[in-house]
Amino acid sequence: MTGLTWAVAAVVTDDGGRVLLCRGGRRWALPGGRLRRPACPAGAVADEIRRETGRSVEVTGLVGIYHLSDAPCWRPAAPGAAPDVLVHVFRARVLARPDAGPPAGCALGWHRPQALPEQVTPVTRAAVADALAGRWGVLRDLRPDDPAQAAVGSAAAEQRP
Repeated sequence: MTGLTWAVAAVVTDDGGRVLLCRGGRRWALPGGRLRRPACPAGAVADEIRRETGRSVEVTGLVGIYHLSDAPCWRPAAPGAAPDVLVHVFRARVLARPDAGPPAGCALGWHRPQALPEQVTPVTRAAVADALAGRWGVLRDLRPDDPAQAAVGSAAAEQRP
């Protein structure tokens, strides 16, 4: 490990079951942000979402903890590798209309969980799939840009009878 960044995010849904995503660069992601110590993840996530989206949410539970790394956790990272990220992902629902608009540079969009945009982060794809499947307390080790994880949560990978 080259260092560890702690973060929080949430699978925020509306009454229609759509998921709120933010696009601040080339990829869509769950709303959230870095965890500033000594903050409690469950307490910090609603503040981060309000700051990023302008929306107030009610946190309803933990989806899971997602470890994003260039190297498996049992193998040392290569020199110059990006720091590992540990993301606490919660479930949340919107309480009211936006209190304020999102900050400049952050596009917001509501998406059906079964039809996420192609360009989403690995944590977003895995956490939405876990939330959609009703999972709680998930622990996942993810790699950036891993093609094997690209299908997680897609309509093809999560066929329902």
